[in-house]
Amino acid sequence: MKKILPLSLLAALCAQSAYADTVQDNNGFIADSHLNVLLRNAYIDRNYKPDGVRTREEWGQGLIANFTSGFTQGPVGFGFDALGQYAVRLDGGRGHSGAGGIDFFSQDQDGRAKSDLAKFGATAKMRISKTVLSYGTQAPELPILTADSSRLLDETYTGFMIDSQEIDGLDITAGHFTDEQQKSDDSHNSGLHGLSFGGARYQFNDRLSGSLYASNVEGVLNKQYLGMTYRQPLAPEHALIFDFNGYKSRLTQDYANTLDTGRSNDIWSLATSYVAGIHTFKLAYQQSNGSTGYNYGGYRKNGGVGDGGNTIWLSNSYWSDFNGQGERSWQLAYSVDLSGLGVQGLSYDVAYVRGDNIQTSETTNGHEHELFNQIQYKVPDGVAKGLKLKLRYSVLRVSSDASSYNVGGNEVRVYVEYPISIF
Repeated sequence: MKKILPLSLLAALCAQSAYADTVQDNNGFIADSHLNVLLRNAYIDRNYKPDGVRTREEWGQGLIANFTSGFTQGPVGFGFDALGQYAVRLDGGRGHSGAGGIDFFSQDQDGRAKSDLAKFGATAKMRISKTVLSYGTQAPELPILTADSSRLLDETYTGFMIDSQEIDGLDITAGHFTDEQQKSDDSHNSGLHGLSFGGARYQFNDRLSGSLYASNVEGVLNKQYLGMTYRQPLAPEHALIFDFNGYKSRLTQDYANTLDTGRSNDIWSLATSYVAGIHTFKLAYQQSNGSTGYNYGGYRKNGGVGDGGNTIWLSNSYWSDFNGQGERSWQLAYSVDLSGLGVQGLSYDVAYVRGDNIQTSETTNGHEHELFNQIQYKVPDGVAKGLKLKLRYSVLRVSSDASSYNVGGNEVRVYVEYPISIF
């Protein structure tokens, strides 16, 4: 009894401290509310090299409005978020739309791309201490479920999610979604039945962080993820960064049968980056093992997994993901921040990745390679502050005996984004 009382008092004090911190950070529903608008003009052109594969291109103007409320004050706070998305097709009809990898505008039954899209979603949320429970339209950014925001409009999910940061440095997340709204459509018929997930990220110290997550897509697969990042300072503005990412997946037998593959895959990557002032040099290796390649993304109604178009936190993922069955790949990359040379907001990235040992029905040693280039400029100040222009060019070549795994070509992406803070 003597031990129970001090422990109970300590727990009460901790709870009171957490509540005090929350109250101190909480300015109320209205005061902490924000409305942000993103204007995004995006163009992607994919000129495929194999005979009989048509060039695909789409161009559109999108608007994404995101309202985020604060929380009502008190022991339990309530809030409300809303998301509105609208896009107009500027080009991409006349036989050039429909590429799954672009996915700006879905096609109607007559094969024509939609001329415009309008999508809306809302989320109710509740906060107790440093834990938030939400239900509604969600856009998770987790290694085992990353909603794709890299196209014209954003991919979203509907369901429950809980995020808890009660312990300093520890972020615990879990949830269950029953609906996916694809990037290119305003309907909710992607075919997803259920997706459950959970895991945690922990910042051990200012140099080391790690994360562990797991997910289950109903009727499709189970997936686990492990990630570790370590940064070793060497001198002022010099450092070594080690980044490990790994997935373990197991398909259901029925889903494996639809793909005509085995059920298991283990894939991992290890990247070492040397930062020297404005320069970053990176060397990475990636390895895929098992009786199938790494499966992610896509839409269930089209035979995809349905767990988010960016759910591949691996080093060697550009146009190609280098995730074929048995594939191993190496990368050399270089990045420079030209702000250090007086050109504020300008940066350039280049990478070369080569993969081999790809296993298909035709070969046990298919191969591919990609040269990736990207230049980006973000206006640092003035009336157009935040305006971002991004030009990306990739050259991908895939051996003919691995064509069932991937298709090569030349890709151009041009993005212009302008964020506007309303309040």
